[in-house]
Amino acid sequence: MSEKLSLYGFNNLTKTLSFNIYDVCYAKSEQDQIEYLAYIDEQYNSERLTKILCQVTELIGAHILNISKQDYEPQGASVNILIAEQEVAEEEVDLTCNRGDFDKIFPLYRDTVHAHLDKSHVTVHTFPESHPENVISTFRVDIDVQTCGTVSPLKTLDFLISSFDSDIITIDYRVRGFTRDMRGKKYFMDHDIRSIQEYIDKSTLARYDIIDTNVYQANFFHTKMKIKDIDLQTYLFNTDVADIMPHEALDITNKLRKEMTEIYSGMNIY
Repeated sequence: MSEKLSLYGFNNLTKTLSFNIYDVCYAKSEQDQIEYLAYIDEQYNSERLTKILCQVTELIGAHILNISKQDYEPQGASVNILIAEQEVAEEEVDLTCNRGDFDKIFPLYRDTVHAHLDKSHVTVHTFPESHPENVISTFRVDIDVQTCGTVSPLKTLDFLISSFDSDIITIDYRVRGFTRDMRGKKYFMDHDIRSIQEYIDKSTLARYDIIDTNVYQANFFHTKMKIKDIDLQTYLFNTDVADIMPHEALDITNKLRKEMTEIYSGMNIY
């Protein structure tokens, strides 16, 4: 809406942003794949993911009530943060909420943390993946930001894209429910949006091939992005591009591109 709405009571619109990225890597041998998964597990452990989500919470102007985090065996991690649109008075906070201070509330359970927002939450899950018969390994990150009220998760997109090696990106944004103005008129959307791309920096967009699928009547917006250019060295694990022959470099690049195309398309093509 071009004008700021005067609402009756709480803004009951629920805004959900689902952000899914794939990082693709060439790991030739079985040992390389094992080491790649170990590297990813360390790089994106629950501690680092928690810091990323705390920054997301700060960017949308929300306040942390509670945090949960967990690292898994053999690999993977999850973090969940409960947030509030406005800062909650100390006396109103549930005493079991840790507000990010894990040691004070849960001194015996430092490996598991959960974060909650007031009717809102931020979550992340990681999924490293490889197969002995495929020299391309992948790392997937799923992030969901659900907010109620006036805070919007869309302003976090540039930060999220830059926080990971984002080769393929799928973004879903949906606004659900309705809220009312002072006269009781229902509003099913409280801001203008034609495409998720409007909330991503143009310099970022220029690096990707992009497809939009939007259902305006349902307030549902979907964007898929695939990296355009491949700097081969950045995709090689335990391998230097100077040590491989040009024909092998071309073959590896083709394998990377085929894997990205299938993930981007959501189907087996080759």
